[in-house]
Amino acid sequence: MTAGWETVVGLEVHVELATDTKLFSAAPSRFGDEPNTNVTPVCLGLPGSLPVLNRRAVELAMAVGLALNCEIRPSVFHRKNYFYPDMPKDYQVSQYDQPICSDGWLDVPGGSRVGIERAHLEEDAGKTTHLGGADGRIHGAVGALVDYNRAGTPLLEIVSRPDIDSAAEASAYVEELRAILLALGASDARLEEGSMRVDANISVRPAGSGELRTRCEVKNLNSLRSLRNAIDYEAQRHIELYAAGDAPIQETRHWSEDGRTHSLRSKEEADDYRYFPEPDLVPLVPGDEWIAQVRAAMPELPASQRARLHECGAGAEDAQVIVGRGLAPVVLGAVAAGADARRTVTHAVQNLALDGAELLDPDGLASLVHLETSGQLTATQAKTVLVEMCTRSVAAVHAAPAKADDPSDSASAAARALDPAAIAAELGFEAMADDELEALVDQAIADNPEAWEKFRAGEAKVAGVFVGAVMKATRGQADGKAVNQYLALRRDA
Repeated sequence: MTAGWETVVGLEVHVELATDTKLFSAAPSRFGDEPNTNVTPVCLGLPGSLPVLNRRAVELAMAVGLALNCEIRPSVFHRKNYFYPDMPKDYQVSQYDQPICSDGWLDVPGGSRVGIERAHLEEDAGKTTHLGGADGRIHGAVGALVDYNRAGTPLLEIVSRPDIDSAAEASAYVEELRAILLALGASDARLEEGSMRVDANISVRPAGSGELRTRCEVKNLNSLRSLRNAIDYEAQRHIELYAAGDAPIQETRHWSEDGRTHSLRSKEEADDYRYFPEPDLVPLVPGDEWIAQVRAAMPELPASQRARLHECGAGAEDAQVIVGRGLAPVVLGAVAAGADARRTVTHAVQNLALDGAELLDPDGLASLVHLETSGQLTATQAKTVLVEMCTRSVAAVHAAPAKADDPSDSASAAARALDPAAIAAELGFEAMADDELEALVDQAIADNPEAWEKFRAGEAKVAGVFVGAVMKATRGQADGKAVNQYLALRRDA
């Protein structure tokens, strides 16, 4: 950044809510299905079709608003009129001047607080794929395909105030917001799949001035890296315009991975959308009792999870990784069940960047850690068992539920299938006999006499030669800690 300038950023984060059906219809709300299979007359805006509001979407919106310290207020749905080929009605049902969540804030790790102006419910548009153009865009395209599966998916748009002053703070804000969404189960918040999308409103001003100058909106940033790079690029572009005696115009821009933003269209004002109340929906007025029920059902939030992870000995970075992966309940539950805290945190950070890790049973993880710390499994074996537990947890979730009249004890069978001791036995992991391990250590010493003399002289790092030799001989079955103990005994004898 050129000296004497400040960056000013406000973010609009669009989040697809984790409901089974769409916002106003019974069509499934799923990612990845065959195009144009999850549609109803309501999704397509056919004459005579009427919307019915999804109660679960409202509850998730309220939970997010409460987590962001917002007021939950009576709200009204409006029609936002504009033409897009992937919006079959040519209008979007959204909340306008009376959103369900207003006037909140989010405390970002590192100490800053970002104001939340509003969070409002709306329906998503469909998806257009342009054929033959560069980067899938309309310029140069020879045709287009439209998929209405996403049309009508419930969205919550979370609008921050322009309180963010750097790309790094914007990234931290989105990370913390994503962690809250995952903790609440409000969304899978996958930037790469579009279930969480970020628009950044960017401007600059002379340092210390406090004014708000002309902003540009960069649309649909789908990674934290793109968000940071787009903010830095756009801020520098504004500074260079001012330095040349010019000024940016208010417009919508697109971030390209070639490292630049490109103009899309001049920025519309609210009047251009011709908002008017949706005549087929009544005002949404959540009562105090309903709000209280939503609040009571909310799980522990990331800030509290990080604080408890710190108490378990996790450093700030490790705690952030664990919370970001949605693993805090698993880790904290395992520690509460008696697992060694340090080893549990290590597994979560180093070995659980896996699909299904968040599905692990805390008691099962605690049992695995106990098997390892008691010497019944080596670190390598424990990692292998852990991967298998995650794989089976995913399979268990996707398996068809047993019928109520099924005489088999399916729940007990599932529990046995996920038991770490049972999995270790299936894989043939058994504790190595002491005399067998001692013999292998002695053989490693005999095979590496020069390294042994260095080890006896105090070069501790040479122990890796012997540990590696024993591990190779046992195909990773040996306990490295026990090998080091035998080496120390031989050295001190």
